[in-house]
Amino acid sequence: MIKTRNFSDLQQEINPYPLRIVAWEATRRCSLNCRHCRANAADSEFTGELSTTDAKKMLDSLASFAQPMLILTGGDPMLREDIYELAAYAGKSGMKVVLAACGALVNSETAAKMKDSGIQAISISIDGMDAETHDAFRGVPGAFETALTALARAKAAGLPVQINTTVSKLNVSQLRQIYNLAVGQGAAILDFFFLVPTGRGAGLKDWGIDPETYEKTLDWIYDLSQDSPIGIKTTCAPHYARIQQQRAGDDYEKIPPRFRARNCMAGKGFIFISHRGIVQPCGFLELDCGNLKKENFDLRKIYEESVIFNDLRSIEKYKGSCGKCRFVKTCGGCRARAFAENGDYLGPEPGCVRGNTLGLH
Repeated sequence: MIKTRNFSDLQQEINPYPLRIVAWEATRRCSLNCRHCRANAADSEFTGELSTTDAKKMLDSLASFAQPMLILTGGDPMLREDIYELAAYAGKSGMKVVLAACGALVNSETAAKMKDSGIQAISISIDGMDAETHDAFRGVPGAFETALTALARAKAAGLPVQINTTVSKLNVSQLRQIYNLAVGQGAAILDFFFLVPTGRGAGLKDWGIDPETYEKTLDWIYDLSQDSPIGIKTTCAPHYARIQQQRAGDDYEKIPPRFRARNCMAGKGFIFISHRGIVQPCGFLELDCGNLKKENFDLRKIYEESVIFNDLRSIEKYKGSCGKCRFVKTCGGCRARAFAENGDYLGPEPGCVRGNTLGLH
């Protein structure tokens, strides 16, 4: 049984970065073949994945010092037979449990199981305004219709659905249509993920939008958010925190906290746990900050003592344009994109227009 303790006030005093969000890669198995997949997921078995017992040890350790949102991700986490059991186990500790579904396994029965197990919301990825664009990106014919069907079934079961869209040159001109689709399908939130060239995505480096387009797109997202009937978020776009503050001015505090952008949270309130129990700053920054199996599942020790995590929290160590920028605390740049570009997780963010226009690189 998970033991719960509320350390939030004390933790804030000791550690300015209390753990708020944990993404657990429950498995790397997946029926899709997404061109940008950071995990190189495949429809086959992967050795060394955490067992049910191991997963419960991980959840016990997590619950001993934090009550974060737990994102069950993959691969396709629904391919784990124990996923509902583990979701319920985590929920008993007070964690908010959500699931990133690939869509193929979402039907009326599984949607009901998710609801019954305490999963509070799911996300579905839609990366194009039509089947041609989406299926090309996801690598499987019919993926677009499967995603829409999954969304409808989840909604029918009473599960709020977030649509995730990976922004790249392939679809940046379609974002308005994708937004209209999300609204029309009754999504609760649309989250724009900005491409990070890792995993299979490393071969898509040229698909990333240039810094000027990046900036214009974030400005457009801000305008979109002003009167949107659904929630608008961004991921892997810490620049959006700067834009929100610049554009909102004195009204910044009026932005609902859940839709208020933050600087790169990698290791600063957010961690990623791989299918084998390796703790990382995020899913796109594949750096070994500690092995749960080797560290006796002491997640708190890893989170608080990892050299990499503490480097990421020390913004005075940031280099290049990010280190020189007056918005380093607000934004700080995407650490995964910096690492993918120059092999230095403290290096400059290559997708930032300020580094180019102000000569900060």
